[in-house]
Amino acid sequence: MVERKRIAKEETRVERQYYISSLQASAEKFSSLIRGHWSIENQLHWVLDATFHEDSSLIRKDHSPQNLSTLRKIALALLKKDSSRKASLRRKQNFAAWDNDFLASLFALE
Repeated sequence: MVERKRIAKEETRVERQYYISSLQASAEKFSSLIRGHWSIENQLHWVLDATFHEDSSLIRKDHSPQNLSTLRKIALALLKKDSSRKASLRRKQNFAAWDNDFLASLFALE
């Protein structure tokens, strides 16, 4: 069990999360692993939202949200892999929209 205490303004909130694992580790090691996992998750979520505005997406029907999320992650991986120009992910996304040669280069096997 992990217990988190969050104090925001005048309100204190306590959350408990339960984990099932066969890992034999100290509380310090376990908390470090959990923090590392959520750090990666939060960073990925932030990048997806900043680059693709994932949080403001109105797609909610059937499997569409999961499918589009997968496509966004593929696009993010392709944009991150590109080293042909030094630019932000957002600018590379725009370059790919404007320049078919650049877009094709993202899919080229190396």
